[in-house]
Amino acid sequence: GMRRESSFAFGNDSAVDLGGRPALESQKSFGISALSVEDEEGEGEDGAGDPRAWVNTISAFEMPRLGYEVEGKHFVAAKSKASMFPSPSEKIAVFRDRYNIIHQRLLRSEAFQVPSFSVRAPALTRSDTTTAQQFYKLTPIANLLGRGGTQHLLLGMLGVAPTGGLAFHDLSGSISLDLQHAQPMQGQDSAYFCPGMIVLIEGQYEEDWAGAGSSGLGNTGGVGGTIGGRFLGFSIGGPPVERRNVSLGVDLKAGDPGGGFGWTDFLGLGSDRAVGERMRRLEKRLLDPASPSCVGEGRRKMVVLGEVTLDQSATLAALRKVLQFYDSADAEPPMSFVLTGNFSSRAAMANAGTGSVEYKELFDSLAAILSDFPRLLRSSTWTFIPGDNDPWASSFSAGASALIPREGIPDFFTNRIRRAFAAAKAEVSLGSKKESVDGEAVWTSNPARVSLFGPAHEVVVFRDDLASRFRRTTIRVGEATKTRTDTTVEIEVDMPDAAAATIEGAGSQDAAMSDTQPSAPTDPPSLIAAKKLILSLLPQSTLSPFPMAIRPTHWSYTSALSLYPLPHTLVLVDAESEPFALTFEGCHVLNPGRLVTGSGKRKVVKWGEYDCWTRRGVIQEDFVG
Repeated sequence: GMRRESSFAFGNDSAVDLGGRPALESQKSFGISALSVEDEEGEGEDGAGDPRAWVNTISAFEMPRLGYEVEGKHFVAAKSKASMFPSPSEKIAVFRDRYNIIHQRLLRSEAFQVPSFSVRAPALTRSDTTTAQQFYKLTPIANLLGRGGTQHLLLGMLGVAPTGGLAFHDLSGSISLDLQHAQPMQGQDSAYFCPGMIVLIEGQYEEDWAGAGSSGLGNTGGVGGTIGGRFLGFSIGGPPVERRNVSLGVDLKAGDPGGGFGWTDFLGLGSDRAVGERMRRLEKRLLDPASPSCVGEGRRKMVVLGEVTLDQSATLAALRKVLQFYDSADAEPPMSFVLTGNFSSRAAMANAGTGSVEYKELFDSLAAILSDFPRLLRSSTWTFIPGDNDPWASSFSAGASALIPREGIPDFFTNRIRRAFAAAKAEVSLGSKKESVDGEAVWTSNPARVSLFGPAHEVVVFRDDLASRFRRTTIRVGEATKTRTDTTVEIEVDMPDAAAATIEGAGSQDAAMSDTQPSAPTDPPSLIAAKKLILSLLPQSTLSPFPMAIRPTHWSYTSALSLYPLPHTLVLVDAESEPFALTFEGCHVLNPGRLVTGSGKRKVVKWGEYDCWTRRGVIQEDFVG
């Protein structure tokens, strides 16, 4: 019979009764792994009544290394050993896996489903692909040869050719690209299009009729898989986003084709099919306000502080202001605090005036502030995520784009912080209330994942100035159409999946926007920029849709940058963007922005507050100074 080991495997600590079935070979990619789920009677014991007992911070280097297998249509564990010097084949696999994940996701979209029968009478007349066609069909680049003058829809990666022009790549080949007449599918200026991004382009293939006697300048036909001619794009857009439940194949509506990845353990804490339902019941019991054993509203909060530059006195005063806000005696302390770098405004150990001794003194100052709030240290989980100015990466990059994912801050600099936590725990013997779960400081990687109740709630935390990098590398499209001011360009491409996608604001007045239309003229510029950032990032299913030369990544750990399936929440700390809290296709994106803004004596402090039950965040602000 067929071997099932490649599809399902359960670890030795599985709580699932297999009924005498022989044990299968354990694989970290599938089934139940590190999450121990007890019976209903034991869920309230040993600190499990505190939701913080179910908070797990997962480093990018601890996540399962998974790759998508096209033949089996499932994820498999990487066979090669992770290394800082991997083989060149792993660099090729970075693009191949990204393309295959988006391609399989795209084929499940309603717009690409081929109908089993057609109600239209067959005819030999040629029809327009963008108006009369009821479904979309992708054409590999290699299949364009010999089909000059015909229109096609391509899926591939934008790139720059050796001659300096635009190129388009997929797994079958490459072609020269012309986007002078292209228009975005989601509306004018609705998303960024940069080299390294995987996009959909509809247009017409024009063959190259240059003979043997021509100069051939700039003609790379046949070299490196590049076919002759060029592709003239009429419309360009990101692939439709797939909701998390559709990717996992759980809680589907009638007729929805699910991805069927519910048995895949993406975090190393158990798959959604194996332990997800049990963990969702536990989450409801501890966090739902209607439950009798629910914790207080303050206990459901996760506080996110961005760009905590400890070498500035205004930042230390703002941090103290925030901690005083949550140290009220009549309110429960938050479940977790997340502090993100850069912890130094200048690159540490890069001849910028901040050496190892000066950098360690920054955390000594932080420890002095935290020691004044022992209740918060005992009752909350504190997660520290580095930025590009933090060591050791800053000593090589001098604050430029460092290699991601990157390790956390070394223990050498954080001894005083750990001592502050130990001192706070020691005060329990003096009459303070003993917490069921001790507070802890977690120094993790960038990016990192915070799991609440296993696979039932996934939060991705990433510190990067993505918006500015998108602006620096974006490609200008439709330049030829912008010069014709006397005519209006209408876009006829309309994908059902894209039309249903909305972005919702997290304020009291929720703003909804269809991603096939531009933002409303009444939207403030900061909201328009936030929507543009979200519509550019989430369809790429990765945190870094850039070439290696612009944002280098570890070839062996690129699966840790994946946004597939979509997490429940993405905490994107972008210090150069205005704070926002928006929801797109079920994924809530929270950016707390910079902790301290403004000038003069009276500065503004802003931070993000995330409710772990409603899975929505708000931006809090106050004055300091």
